[in-house]
Amino acid sequence: MEAAQNPFEAGQVILVNKPLEWTSFDVVRKIRNTIRIKKVGHAGTLDPLATGLLIVCTGKFTKRINEFMAQEKEYTGTITLGAVTPTYDLESEPVDFKPFDHITETQLREATLPFIGDIMQVPPAHSAIKKDGKRLYELARKGEEVIVEPRPVTIREFELTAIEMPVVHFRVVCSTGTYIRSLAHDFGQQLGCGGYMSSLCRTRIGAFTLHESVTMEEFDKNARALLALHQNG
Repeated sequence: MEAAQNPFEAGQVILVNKPLEWTSFDVVRKIRNTIRIKKVGHAGTLDPLATGLLIVCTGKFTKRINEFMAQEKEYTGTITLGAVTPTYDLESEPVDFKPFDHITETQLREATLPFIGDIMQVPPAHSAIKKDGKRLYELARKGEEVIVEPRPVTIREFELTAIEMPVVHFRVVCSTGTYIRSLAHDFGQQLGCGGYMSSLCRTRIGAFTLHESVTMEEFDKNARALLALHQNG
């Protein structure tokens, strides 16, 4: 099939519901293999243990990736209180267990307030941020001390949607560059009992919502049908 006949070369925005344990690049690689063009990229990484909305651009639309990355994001998920993890999520084992039974619902809700607005946030040491040309998680995994500088982020909304101690369910609306793992960790520190992110789903990027997304299986089926149509046409 000639490149000119490939509808994905002209550019498409694909909204994917990223599966659990897939990296964002796993999604890109799978789409690249399905549509048979190299020019494919995503607009904002989701960690392997997160699910939800991932914007993937193809062909000429890859020029819009930075535009999508800059847009406001919404997440839902859970924070488990009473321990911390080195990665601030379940990629590492919980340690430093502390009691949480004394914490009231009022204290939980009040603990969200310092994080709403324009704040300085310290990203996790286990993150893909580069320092001296190396990603922080590479240094952290080697046991090297990683000093991470705080960054300005905006958290417009941080609400607790359900409380099932030690697990609290949340919804967050935030600027690009916000680490929800760091928010979970800092929330636990604020309460004095520790906490880590135990699940995460991205539900919105700008005007795009998770409801509009497709599974990888659905995309694969639709893309193959579209390519066959163009090939035969």
